[in-house]
Formats: sequence, structure tokens, C-alpha cells
Amino acid sequence: MHEVGIMQEAVRLAVEKAAASGGTRVHCLRLRVGKMSGVVPDSMRFAFDMICQGTTAEGATLEIEEVPARCWCARCEAEFPVNELLNECPQCHEFSHDLRGGRELEIASVEIS
Repeated sequence: MHEVGIMQEAVRLAVEKAAASGGTRVHCLRLRVGKMSGVVPDSMRFAFDMICQGTTAEGATLEIEEVPARCWCARCEAEFPVNELLNECPQCHEFSHDLRGGRELEIASVEIS
């Protein structure tokens, strides 16, 4: 379950950023997680409260924006949504390996005081 390690690092960075900004408390951590990132958002949510215990993020909320996967079709010159199995353009049925979105794994924002 690598989500625990990822959450540990995200919380560490949020706490560090709060301290560097003169804050004493992390209220909310917002993450962007792509469907193709290999990370399970529910596992991250499960680990969050435990990881925050004893830190300035204890009691904080976690918001996760799940980013859908999108590919680029060179023939149609357009992006299209992708499921996890097929990257076929819905217009021309050409297969694409040009993934333009869905691999995100990033801190979008940290709310501190």
C-alpha cells in the first residue's frame, strides 16, 4: 500500500509549508490524483487521519480531486476521455498512446492559519 507513504510525504510537505509561512495549523490539504496515477484515493483517505495525528495537521480535512484520463488523437486533433483498457478515439477509432491527462499526483493547495 504505497498510498500510505505518499500521504506521509504530502502531510510532511503541508506541515513544513505551514511552518515556513508562520502558520501553526493545517486546516485542509487538497490533492489532484489522476485515474492513471496508480494511486487509490480511498486508500489515501483511509491513511490520512492516522498520519496527521500528533502534527499541526491533526483534525485537517483531505479533499481529493480525481482527474480523468484523456488521450490526444492526432488524426482528429482532439482530446478524448479514456477508460482504463482502451485508448480508442470515439470519432475515428484510431488508437492513441498520447496520454494528456490522468497521471497527476500533486498537492493542489494547503489551507493554513
